[in-house]
Amino acid sequence: MRRIVLTIAYDGTAYSGWQAQANAVTVEGTLREAIRRLSGEDVVTIGASRTDAGVHALGNVVAFDTESPIPAENWRPALNSFLPQDIRVMNSCEAAADFHPRFDAHSKRYEYRIAMGPVVNPLRCRYVCGVHEELDLAAMQKGAEAFVGEHDFSSFCSAGTQTESKVRNVTKCEVYRDGGEIVIGVEGGGFLYNMIRILAGTLIDMGRGAKSPESMGRILESRDRTQAGPTAPPEGLILIKISYK
Repeated sequence: MRRIVLTIAYDGTAYSGWQAQANAVTVEGTLREAIRRLSGEDVVTIGASRTDAGVHALGNVVAFDTESPIPAENWRPALNSFLPQDIRVMNSCEAAADFHPRFDAHSKRYEYRIAMGPVVNPLRCRYVCGVHEELDLAAMQKGAEAFVGEHDFSSFCSAGTQTESKVRNVTKCEVYRDGGEIVIGVEGGGFLYNMIRILAGTLIDMGRGAKSPESMGRILESRDRTQAGPTAPPEGLILIKISYK
């Protein structure tokens, strides 16, 4: 038995998230079907990040065990011939039998993109959150500073979050302009359900002047979801990369 590791990029628009579901089209389910068609095996896949419906990825990582003799580097082109064009295997390799994409990850980077203006470019509408007004970049940057560090992020997770501990360590939270878009870049060891999208909604409120940048610390300390901003739409969120030691 061999453990194959894939780096996957996908446009999440047409999918009900990463995780396989019985009655929905998902990225994981589509990938498993491609593996079955290629190797004849019904494999169990382990994904590093269970992205939500409509969320995109440039570097999600998935592992599975196989008895197939296909060389590790050949899985990439072979699987891509069975996958739709909005899911691509960017890299394939073999790893140790105990490698785990989620538990062995050192850090993850997500980016949330916001397009400002009365009209969103139709070629970008799948990948940005459209905001009609001009946002105060400096206010958003100030609010993002307080998000960095080890905190209880209960204020920034959805009510259905199952994990017992809401403590996470965010190593970077930056806000910058990229052409006509604002990018919120967040890095850390792991994140709670909808944590990045709630952060984005809160920072957008700060950019609009609906919340002060100084309130970020108080929102964190409250551990109260109602104190943070709305959950921003999924299409602006992209899993950029997962790093391993």
